[in-house]
Amino acid sequence: MKVYERPSLKALNTFGLDATATLRIDIESEEDLLALPHFEPATDLVLGGGSNVVLASDVPGTVFVNKVRGIALLDEQQGQVDIEVGAGENWNNLVQWSLDQGLSGLENLTLIPGSVGAAPMQNIGAYGVELSSVVQTVTTWDWRKQAWRVFDYEACQFDYRDSVFKSVEPGRYLVTSVRFRLNRRFTPQIGYAGLSQALEGQELTARAVSQAVARIRMSKLPDPAKTGNAGSFFKNPRVEASRGEALLEQFPGLPAWKAPSSTTKLSAAWMIDHCGLKGMQAGGAMVSSQHALVLVNSGGATGADVLRLASQVQDSVEDRFGIRLEPEPNIINFSDS
Repeated sequence: MKVYERPSLKALNTFGLDATATLRIDIESEEDLLALPHFEPATDLVLGGGSNVVLASDVPGTVFVNKVRGIALLDEQQGQVDIEVGAGENWNNLVQWSLDQGLSGLENLTLIPGSVGAAPMQNIGAYGVELSSVVQTVTTWDWRKQAWRVFDYEACQFDYRDSVFKSVEPGRYLVTSVRFRLNRRFTPQIGYAGLSQALEGQELTARAVSQAVARIRMSKLPDPAKTGNAGSFFKNPRVEASRGEALLEQFPGLPAWKAPSSTTKLSAAWMIDHCGLKGMQAGGAMVSSQHALVLVNSGGATGADVLRLASQVQDSVEDRFGIRLEPEPNIINFSDS
């Protein structure tokens, strides 16, 4: 365990937003949890890779940085392999490790920034695959009861970019490890637009899919190491199927996909782009000219800049399409009563 007073949080969030906390505590092992001060949701914050947060204010209390690491092979039966991964491991490093071990299941999730512990909270997904398809259990520390709790798949309540950890009981559980079930036998998932074309003429392997995803992501999305951002800023909205049909008649080019419960998922990026919002700025925050779904720190952006820009995007899309986009990253704003 390491402790820092009055730390800057700028390097701990991929948006590069400058914020401070009263205290920072790095959690380096599960044993550290037994010696931690009590977590106060009204003043404290947990950070992993900082890739899915917008720091819209300073943190008045303690920032707990999850650095619990380790990867263990647990079991293998009939080509299915269970692994346990510490929450502080880098997500893309895990994807590459799995490929090196001859395992598939994570290849479509290549280059998603952040840590393993943040992945089930957000139920990360990309190119037709969601994390929930490979999760077996999530081990957590219950701040309220000061005890361990293991969530099975059903208890995680996974939904589109959502889980019990994010929206049902936010802040109550610290993820310490995740158990995944991966496969020796590769079954390609390449139905997502653009991915099958990127693989034409190649032998279909998990590594080939991973490399194709990486090429697509690097061509479309700004690198957070160079330009601060939190990835896709808005969720693709889901509407009733009948409403989706009406929107497609009005806007024939709008990409749409069938979704659960007789709903239709629509492309938020297309709607933002067709509102002419690429390059729009609010202070140091800007709608990426590379990808309409990404808001970036063009230089010296504050959390307030990002929130103001996000609101302007939401207003524009709602005015034209009648849909209010929902932010994907967690908005951290302790000054908002």
